[in-house]
Amino acid sequence: MFDFRSDTVTQPTAEMRSAMATAVVGDDVYGDDPTVNKLEAMAADRYGFDAAIFCSSGTQANLLAIMAHCQRGENTFVAKMPIIIVGKVVVQLC
Repeated sequence: MFDFRSDTVTQPTAEMRSAMATAVVGDDVYGDDPTVNKLEAMAADRYGFDAAIFCSSGTQANLLAIMAHCQRGENTFVAKMPIIIVGKVVVQLC
């Protein structure tokens, strides 16, 4: 069973560790990581988008979501006690 409450709750299985250890890798900053490229292409295709981006953590995904909706220095409204404020310092970056 997988627990997606946090990126640190579920520990990788032996099969997951093996896949990570044997994955073909490259520099994703330059678009040279074939594994990341394939994952992004599969996600874009599955959800009907032209492109997708791989976020290595929930914190990174939350930061990108906030930065897509506000400029640095702007305020944003969030629900009472959201993880983005309680569990992260992401909001301070906007």
